[in-house]
Amino acid sequence: MHNANKAAIEAQSFSVKRAEVEFHSFASFGEPEKAMGKYNAENKRRLGLLRHHADFYGCMTPFLEIGANVGHTSYMLVNEFGEQGIALDLSADALRNGRLVMERLGLEREPLRMAGDALHLPFKDNSLRMVLAFQMLSQFQDIDAVLAEAKRVLQPGGIFVFAEEPIRRLLSLRLYRAPYWEQMNAWERKLHEWGLLGFLTKDVIGAEQEESFGIRQNHRTKLWQWVHMIDRHFADRRLSVFVPQRGWGERWTYEVLRWFDKHKSEWLPARFLGGTLAAFCRKAGEEPEPDPRCDNLVSCFSDLLKCPDCGGAVSMGGDLKLACTECDYTAANEDGVYNLLRSEDRRELYPGLRSDVIDFSMDDCSERLIEGFDPIEGIVGNRYRWINERAVFRLTPVRPGQRRLRLRGFCGQAFLSQPSQPKIEVLANGVQASTHTVTRPGLFVVETDLPEATDYEITVLAGPSHRNPPDERWLTFNLSLMRLID
Repeated sequence: MHNANKAAIEAQSFSVKRAEVEFHSFASFGEPEKAMGKYNAENKRRLGLLRHHADFYGCMTPFLEIGANVGHTSYMLVNEFGEQGIALDLSADALRNGRLVMERLGLEREPLRMAGDALHLPFKDNSLRMVLAFQMLSQFQDIDAVLAEAKRVLQPGGIFVFAEEPIRRLLSLRLYRAPYWEQMNAWERKLHEWGLLGFLTKDVIGAEQEESFGIRQNHRTKLWQWVHMIDRHFADRRLSVFVPQRGWGERWTYEVLRWFDKHKSEWLPARFLGGTLAAFCRKAGEEPEPDPRCDNLVSCFSDLLKCPDCGGAVSMGGDLKLACTECDYTAANEDGVYNLLRSEDRRELYPGLRSDVIDFSMDDCSERLIEGFDPIEGIVGNRYRWINERAVFRLTPVRPGQRRLRLRGFCGQAFLSQPSQPKIEVLANGVQASTHTVTRPGLFVVETDLPEATDYEITVLAGPSHRNPPDERWLTFNLSLMRLID
C-alpha cells in the first residue's frame, strides 16, 4: 500500500489536479463554437481509428473513458457504436457540459458520467470490458501508474485503448515552450508555417498554456519507452504512429528519415520528429461471456463500483444516490454527474461557495467585492467581471496557516497593444505581495504567496487601461476566479 500511494503522489500532485479541474471547467465550453469545432474534429479522428482496428477489440460494453473532458467521445461511442459505458474526468463541471454537446449534435443517448481520478478508479478489479484514454496520459509524471490502474479494472482479455499521446522528439534544440497558434508572435507563426518551429521548442507546441496554468505535462517518453511500458502490462498490442509534416521543413525531414528506415515505415521519422502514438492493448486472459445485465448499464452500474475511500461495495438507492455499504461515503446524482473522488480530494477540488473562494461561474459573490468590478458577463463555465486599474475584494481563510492567492483571468490583445508593457500588481492588506508582467493574450493564472492572516483585503492594480470600441468603458483584463490555496 505504501508503494502504491507513493507512485500515485509522484504521478500527479494535488496542485496539478486543482489546475486540471479549473482549466477543464473553463475550456470545456467556455468558448462554445471553438469547443464544438474541436470536439467534432477529435471525434472524427477517433471514429476512424476505432473502426480501423475493430477486428482487434470486438465488444466495448461496459467501457470507461478516462480523462473524458465533456465526454464527447463517449457520446460518440454510445450513439455511433451502440455501446454502453461511463465518461470519467476530474472535472464534474466539464462533464455537466456534455448535455450541451448532446443538444447541439441532436443525440438521443448519453453515457453515464462520473468525476473521478484515473489513479484511483472507483471500479472493482476485472469489472470493465474496455478502458479508453485520449490526450490524457501525458498529464501524469508516472504514466506507468495509470496503465497499471487501467489494467486492474479491465476484465481478462479486456482492451486498453489510448491515442494522441506525444512521442518525444529527438530533432529539437528544446529552447522554450511554444504557445498555441492564437498566442504566437508573428515570427513564431512564420516558423510554424514553414515547419521549423518544432526544431526549436521544448515539448509539444501549445504546452506553454497548460504549463502557465499550473498543469504539469510529461512529454519525455520516447517511442521505445512507450513500447516497453505497454509490453510490461499487456499480453498483446497493436500500435500506430502519426508523424507531423507541417511546412517544407518537416516534410523534407520526414521523407529523408522514411527513406533511411529499413522498412520504409513511420517509426524512424517518429523517433526523430516526434508525433503521436495510438495503441490497442489486450490484457492477458480469456475474454468472459458478456454480462446480460449490461444491456441496461444503469441497472448494473453500482455492481461495477467500489468505494473511493474504503474500497467497500457500493449500492444505489431509489433516489439514484450511491452509498458505500461499509462506510459513510455517498455520492448524489448532481445534474447527471456522480462525483466519486476520494473525500479528501472532493472537499478541496470542489469547495463550493466558501469564504476563501470567489468563482463567478457559481455566484456573483458581490458581498465580497469592495470596488472596481464591472457586472458579470459570459456564459456557462466562463463567467467573469472586467476590472479597471484598481479592483479590491475580500477572502477569508477556512483554516489557519500561510496561504497562496490564485487568480484566474483573461487578457485580450487590446490590453497588450499599449505603449507601455501591461503589468499586474497584487497587494494583500495594503502591503505589496507581487508584480507580474503580461506578455501573451489569452487565459492566465497568477499565484502570490501571502503572509498568514485571519482575513485578506486583496487589491489588484492593472494597467494601462484601454478602450475596445464599440465598448466605451476603460478596461484592463477580466477575472473569473480568485481563491486561497495551501
